[in-house]
Amino acid sequence: MTRAILAGPDRDGLGAALERQGIDVRRVDGMLTAATLDDAGIEDADLFVLTDLDEATAIAVVKDSNPDVRVVVYSHDSLPNFARGQTDLAMDPDLFEVEMVAEELA
Repeated sequence: MTRAILAGPDRDGLGAALERQGIDVRRVDGMLTAATLDDAGIEDADLFVLTDLDEATAIAVVKDSNPDVRVVVYSHDSLPNFARGQTDLAMDPDLFEVEMVAEELA
């Protein structure tokens, strides 16, 4: 089973769409620290989905903990340059509906 950590607000319902595709989703809100991500199980996650780009520095923390995790950004905001090299996929909710994204990630 694919495991995902969804970090940030989920206004568009991506978490539920991922669950409908059979993905085990763990949600993390608030400040993303190494401890918070470890508690969420980042070492065993297949996907890290970030919706709050104010927390984009967490991408480096995630990749340090689990270099094989796929980092997906799903946000209306622009991805900062410093995080682009470690992000596998970045999508704008205005362009990509949650059901399509979930299907592709599954």
